[in-house]
Amino acid sequence: MDIGENLKRVRKEKGLSQRELAKRAGVTNSTISMIEKNSVSPSVSSLKKVLSGLPMSLVDFFSIEDSTLVEQKVVYRSDELLDIGDGMLDFKLIGRDFPNRAMSVMSETYPPGSDTGIEMLKHEGQEAAMVIEGRLELTVGEEVFELEEGDSYYFNSELPHRFRNPFDEPCRIISATTPANF
Repeated sequence: MDIGENLKRVRKEKGLSQRELAKRAGVTNSTISMIEKNSVSPSVSSLKKVLSGLPMSLVDFFSIEDSTLVEQKVVYRSDELLDIGDGMLDFKLIGRDFPNRAMSVMSETYPPGSDTGIEMLKHEGQEAAMVIEGRLELTVGEEVFELEEGDSYYFNSELPHRFRNPFDEPCRIISATTPANF
């Protein structure tokens, strides 16, 4: 296994510069550069520290196979989608076993009266979605938006946000978020 090449590939798939990975991992920029160039062979503890900035475990890192050699799954049937809902909200993750996913794509269903909670969500990345059926109330920062079938949104997830369905019919959206949190 070429540790340097794999680190470089994973870092780029996550959309990180060497400097950003170094900052997240708490190491110097030159450490990342030297590992990627195979100028140094990192100890297990050093590599684990670097991978914490991705975040990725040693097991996941060493189980990466060259995507050009491995046939990747393309189609996911409805019964193969991972249900990550909480009982009230129905969230189905598309492509759960796709190697090194850079985004989470989901089919989300909000029953009438459902809500992601009073406390606003806030996390790294970006979110986008399109309303496939029904209506949804979206709050981003201080603004409240009412979306209808065919409407869409795209925003920086670091802004406080919340999703609600105060309407009489279920709402279904297809969403994408970065980075892949699920």
